[in-house]
Amino acid sequence: MRVLVIRLGAFGDVLHAMPAATALARSGLDVTWVVDRKWAPLLTACPVRTVAFDRRDFADVRRVVAELRAARFAVAYDLQGLIKSAVLGWLSGAPRRVGFVSSYLRERAAAWFYSECVTPRGGHVVEQELSLVGLPGHEFPLPAGEPVADLPAGPFVLASDRAGWRAKEWPAENYAALAARLPVPLVMNRPAWSLPQLIYATRQAAAVLGLDSGPMHLAAALGKPGVALFGPTSPERNGPYGGSLTVLRAPNAETTYKRTQEIPASMRALSVDAVGDALQRCLDTSSRNPTRI
Repeated sequence: MRVLVIRLGAFGDVLHAMPAATALARSGLDVTWVVDRKWAPLLTACPVRTVAFDRRDFADVRRVVAELRAARFAVAYDLQGLIKSAVLGWLSGAPRRVGFVSSYLRERAAAWFYSECVTPRGGHVVEQELSLVGLPGHEFPLPAGEPVADLPAGPFVLASDRAGWRAKEWPAENYAALAARLPVPLVMNRPAWSLPQLIYATRQAAAVLGLDSGPMHLAAALGKPGVALFGPTSPERNGPYGGSLTVLRAPNAETTYKRTQEIPASMRALSVDAVGDALQRCLDTSSRNPTRI
């Protein structure tokens, strides 16, 4: 049976959908995943057929819709829950179109395009998406990545200081102070790196420091030790999945998903000393060996 999985983006969200898509494929189904071209490199080791496109290019959208309709899918699972993803499932022509109930969706009108609506189970978004497809799963089949030439020869901590919006970020000046107290180099995620290079660098790191953003979720998917800094967003729903990363969050942090562009008090409350101590514990208890492929 041919099955369509829709999760267009973004970085961390594509990773969170990977166990559900992989579980479908492992169950013997013929799975196609439609995704924004930007994130397609994440899926090269996933046991699915990938259809990538640029949703801002109308001609590319038309091409993809025609390709999906020609495939004659029996069911489309919308793991994104937005109007654009729900409409794409409807345009695919799949007679069964499965998504979450409207009360769960950020864009409730998306539910109008589903033939079946599922109430999510589980606290974390990974568990909720597995409940949508009705299968257990835990796999994050990620590619090896592409080597980065100038990484330190010995152990290092890889840090990512950018998030989808500024309210999820840690003050920029803290990273230099943190680097001064760590026993190994602190390497910053570089904007010039491609996705395959970031995967490689994450595999090589002894530990990671991340925010609620894609690079942190990549580290969690690879089982890396490290620290994840949380402020306004909920680590129960959107935190690192799998238990390898330690979450630091101020006890009085208010949960909100407003995309404000100011660093909140809850992120400023995470001191350099507290973050450094947590990273030191990760380095002390890990082998400091890179994640082998």
